[in-house]
Amino acid sequence: MTTEMTMDAAALTPVMRQYFAAKEQYPDCLMFCRIGDFYELFYEDAILVARELQLTLTARDKEKKQPMCGVPYHAAEVYLQRLLRMGYRIALCEQMEDPKTVKTIVRREVTRVLTPGTAMDPTLGAEQSNYLASVYMKAGCAALALLDLSTGEFRATEFAGASAWAGVVDELGRVRPVELLYSSGGMLGGVNLAGESETSAGLEAIRTKTAVEDWVFSAEYVVPLLRNHFRVHSLDGMGLGGHEAAAVAAGALLHYIQKTKQGAVEHVDGVRYYERSTCLELDAVSVRNLELVEPLFSGESAQTTLFYTLDACCTPMGKRLLRATLLRPAHELVEIEARLEAVGEAMASLRLREELRRSMDGVLDLERLLARVALDSAGPREVMALAGTLGCLPGVVRAVGAFEARRWQELGESFDALEDLHALVVRTIAEEPPVNFSDGGVIRVGVDAELDELRELSRSGRQALVAIEERERARTGIGSLKVRFNSVFGYYLEVTKANAKAVPADYERKQTLVNAERFTTPELKEYEAKILTAQERSGEIERRIFAELRAALLAGAQRMRATARRVAEIDMLGCFAHLAALRGWVKPTIEDSGVLEFVQARHPVVERRMEESGAGRFVPNSVYLDAEVGPAVMLITGPNMGGKSTYLRQAALLVVMAQCGCFVPAERMRLGLVDRIYTRIGASDNVARGRSTFMVEMTETAAILNTATARSLVLLDEMGRGTATYDGLSLAWATVEHLHDRIGARTLFATHYHELTLLADRLTRLKNLRVTVKETATGIVFLHTVEAGPASKSYGIEVARLAGLPAAVIGRAREVLKLHERAETQQVRESVAVAEPKMQMTMFTPLSQRIVDRLEAADVDGLTPREALNLLAELQRELKG
Repeated sequence: MTTEMTMDAAALTPVMRQYFAAKEQYPDCLMFCRIGDFYELFYEDAILVARELQLTLTARDKEKKQPMCGVPYHAAEVYLQRLLRMGYRIALCEQMEDPKTVKTIVRREVTRVLTPGTAMDPTLGAEQSNYLASVYMKAGCAALALLDLSTGEFRATEFAGASAWAGVVDELGRVRPVELLYSSGGMLGGVNLAGESETSAGLEAIRTKTAVEDWVFSAEYVVPLLRNHFRVHSLDGMGLGGHEAAAVAAGALLHYIQKTKQGAVEHVDGVRYYERSTCLELDAVSVRNLELVEPLFSGESAQTTLFYTLDACCTPMGKRLLRATLLRPAHELVEIEARLEAVGEAMASLRLREELRRSMDGVLDLERLLARVALDSAGPREVMALAGTLGCLPGVVRAVGAFEARRWQELGESFDALEDLHALVVRTIAEEPPVNFSDGGVIRVGVDAELDELRELSRSGRQALVAIEERERARTGIGSLKVRFNSVFGYYLEVTKANAKAVPADYERKQTLVNAERFTTPELKEYEAKILTAQERSGEIERRIFAELRAALLAGAQRMRATARRVAEIDMLGCFAHLAALRGWVKPTIEDSGVLEFVQARHPVVERRMEESGAGRFVPNSVYLDAEVGPAVMLITGPNMGGKSTYLRQAALLVVMAQCGCFVPAERMRLGLVDRIYTRIGASDNVARGRSTFMVEMTETAAILNTATARSLVLLDEMGRGTATYDGLSLAWATVEHLHDRIGARTLFATHYHELTLLADRLTRLKNLRVTVKETATGIVFLHTVEAGPASKSYGIEVARLAGLPAAVIGRAREVLKLHERAETQQVRESVAVAEPKMQMTMFTPLSQRIVDRLEAADVDGLTPREALNLLAELQRELKG
């Protein structure tokens, strides 16, 4: 704190004393202090904000020792949101009194603290959530709670065991909250949440981490807080019974919301306990690698994501549910079948499907409109927008009722159309209300008799003012005389200087201007008092009626949120049906087995991008895996650019889509339920964390091998390429064996280690696949088809030629390749005598193994001398390459 800031309070102005008092209460916030029509900041806050927002930095004194900057009050929202997106916390110090009505200094106090996790961001995408998270850890258990204040979504979970904290970090990486709360001690299970420890590096994507007092994270404090807020005697009905850690994490969030003065938040009407194991589990790495909801690389187009490809939803709630479902696909056979049945029925009827989708045309973001009402930030027009949405709901119910599938019937029967709330708003608010209450006319005529009388008085008073102006012009002969009004002097008669001599003696001068004089009369004063009193009283009544309406809407908040959830599901199922009909997708067969089979399937994202760009037709492919009888492991070889990674991702995306309840792009698909999807695709590093590409690869592979089950789907691409050839080959070899022998998971393993293809002779449930190419006189052509058998070579030099490497480099590479192949052959000859020669040859010498096989198969007794010599010559030529 600067010297000026610590100066004696007596030397400060009253306003600055108010500012420093507020700053002392909220030292970790940027203090926006309302002074007149501006929010002003001072000292360090002013310097920081001026730098971040590129504002002009001024000062309160000539010596410029007291820096300040400010933003207009009416345009502050834009500046506030920019700072919040940067991760800052902001305290709003407002004027609590009308400057016109007080003679002393206006009282100021902090009315709300804005943080990235609590502020309503108007730029937030309809499909995006704005999560505030909190973490809590006790012996052997780590808990996480998530709250989206913009929609009222509130849930919590727990992780147990030695990997509990890793589970929390992975879940945070998946949901990506904008703000994280933790105990002010900062150390949970040896993890420094303040961001200084290497072990907290998984949290670096969360820009704002907020420490909360230790005593808040106690069951004795937060459990009663939760019960009181939700008006329940026990949290067992919300799934928190027996999950004290999760309740503590959730209660800390509620405490924070209250501390930062967000309002009564009645739309947060319940907290839900969830288990990751109740859905198809996708860790943060797999979500990123598969580009489910965000592109793999920042700055890339969102068109690379599965969410973009599947998003044909009509409502914001449907978009958010689609995104959430892609991150948490279903794992229960009954639930998936119910969704698929509903989608199939809607797909089969163009008329019913389009009627359903058209019924949602006028449905706006019901959840966020309700949140604005709850947070007291909704004006008259937002409430009318809410009414417009409520007015569409009966049409949605009728459209759903036309279907017969069990899920459609359940949705229709439990659907609350909220017609009473719609009627209440429509009969209370004017059809086209103004933006602000100060403009008047918010409440519909006929709602309140006193209000109607005051409005009539106000209108008649204005007419009287017009009559006064006309009469005074006639009496004085001053044709330019006008009756005018301003907020300082009220109503007055304005006469130009040239006509000042014609002013009657009974006029009372109020103000002298350069070119005019302003006067009043007893009659004008009387009408002014009537009009202003009527307007003021009208405003009071309108605000009272609006507050009563708000209270009635909030009393139905739980009903509205339940309806919003049903609209979201209806929208998502209708979206799936629309896509299935539009793109010719088929219903997958889901069963309780270890099978993964798709026939002539296409990658949904790549296919759509090819269609949009006119790049041609996607080449379909098939696969068959069976964790129970085999083949369980597919070893895929072939050149770079041939489509191995696309093939792997395609398999995972089709599984995700099927378990979400969506039809798939294939001729046929049969799927035994998958419990988890693991991916190890592509190369990445984290230099800031001291982790190389190979270290990241091994860490991700370790997570797969330690947690995968026989019901999992494992995708491994180019494992072991980040280290020495034989080290990488050995690790890849051992990994394939472990997946095959000990885990039994359905596995797609893409590799350039052709030596691994020999495992098909040793592992009964492993099968070789290859991505095909066509060799021509001018090079190679990628066919992008997958067929049985190993690839004959990698074609790496040919791919490099296609990439544009100089011809001299390509030529020299071919020469060096031949030298290395011969050297490897010689090494093989020398290694035959070492221990376990057959294993050595099997692992690293496929060429020599083929020669040995030919020798073993030769009928030595039946060969003529000439045939024997020819055989030796052929084998010699093969060895020399």
